[in-house]
Amino acid sequence: MIDRRGFIAGGVALGAALAFPRPLFARKPDGYPAPDLERMVPVEGGRVYVRVNGKLDGPKPPIVMLHGGPGGDHEHFMPAVALADERAIVLYDQLDSGQSDRPNDPKNWRVDRFVDEIELVRKALGIERWHLLGHSWGGTLALEYGGRRPAALLGLALASPLVSTKSWIADANILRRQLPAEAQAEIASCDHGPSRSCDEGVNAFYRAFNGREPAKPAAMAYAGAHPGGFNPKLYNAMWGPSEFACTGSLKDYDGEPLLARLDGRRTIFMSGQYDEARPATLAGFAARVPGAEFATIPGSAHGIFADRTLETVALIRGWLARQDAKS
Repeated sequence: MIDRRGFIAGGVALGAALAFPRPLFARKPDGYPAPDLERMVPVEGGRVYVRVNGKLDGPKPPIVMLHGGPGGDHEHFMPAVALADERAIVLYDQLDSGQSDRPNDPKNWRVDRFVDEIELVRKALGIERWHLLGHSWGGTLALEYGGRRPAALLGLALASPLVSTKSWIADANILRRQLPAEAQAEIASCDHGPSRSCDEGVNAFYRAFNGREPAKPAAMAYAGAHPGGFNPKLYNAMWGPSEFACTGSLKDYDGEPLLARLDGRRTIFMSGQYDEARPATLAGFAARVPGAEFATIPGSAHGIFADRTLETVALIRGWLARQDAKS
């Protein structure tokens, strides 16, 4: 069981800046293609690990995907490299996550700094225009990036996003009331501190609304080949120890005003049928962005790529084709 925290993966001078401290991609068979390009890109506070599958100079614009957390890594998106048969797929680990540098300095844990990373990755790869997909906390960053209206942004996909902390907490409390009475009581025990009962209740919530399918062998092999992964220190500092209350720096986060700044013709909201980012809530957000699309992935919880891989990849492929037709 992987909880939201887990979702939540030229020149002499340039060559020195992008040097690798260690082998970065999986060196053993895991079912995923090796990257066509890897970089360590300098950002404020350190360097972030970037991998690319496909041709950056291909006929169709690349897509970059922003992982969840805070403190997750790019592993959840590995099924999406299937899209590299049409365009470049850019995945990266945010600072203090996955294979990126880990200064673990709280002064770096700001929403605006994480959004700035996106542009630095684009410029380092020499990409003029691209599509962007953000999942969960990555959806927060995607929303913020879209709200800046950058000229480079062609299409924006908000997948199970954290749009505001108040709406996320409200959804969590609605969903916990759908669990059996015993699980609800176990979750309520979390108010008195960590305990086995609390853990059992939270795990019941995760099984219902976070990830409904067991981890696939390829995902397990890839994660095993990439030690580091999730950074709990970053997660707890920005969110906190509980799914049902935010005590970190995101406790007052509200990205809802940014919805008015999005280009609806270029935007899609997507959610799993059983997602902890409830479809009803996301449909309401989509309705506030004139022209935006909304899609629900049947049978999936929050981990859309893990729960319904083929359906999620097909949905994104179709949306990208529609965006390409508008270019």
